[in-house]
Amino acid sequence: MWSPRAADWRDALRTAVPLYRWAPWFGLALGVLGVVVLFLDMTWAGVFGIALAVIIVALVPIGTALNFHNHPLAAKTVTGSADEHSLRMSVGEAARSELAWDELPGWAETPHGFVLRTGTSAMYAVPHRAFTAPDDVDRFRSLLVEHVGPAA
Repeated sequence: MWSPRAADWRDALRTAVPLYRWAPWFGLALGVLGVVVLFLDMTWAGVFGIALAVIIVALVPIGTALNFHNHPLAAKTVTGSADEHSLRMSVGEAARSELAWDELPGWAETPHGFVLRTGTSAMYAVPHRAFTAPDDVDRFRSLLVEHVGPAA
């Protein structure tokens, strides 16, 4: 059982969507370029580049947090279980999902949790804090490797 956080969504998006993964690096490069342009006495262009860099870097966490807080089920407690056949998750009586392992073409593990990708555009973030013990994390990882394949 766990309560999702906006950081879980952000972690999943960074893993699955290149735009989210590369935005901070692009913003950093643009910021450095803006500083270089400032030193070349092109004040407006340098300030514009730095301002755009700040906006690009801020869009990912702010956008994810806004989407998370505007979603009606996002912060509700999730109950999950997994066995040899499938992964089951529910948010009280409001939503239930059962994913057979063959419905998951891929998965990834981040420092904070697991990101499960479905055949559609849907993905599920299962944070490490959802497990009561480190052995449970290892068992879940083993199920994923056995039934879905190695992490992508």
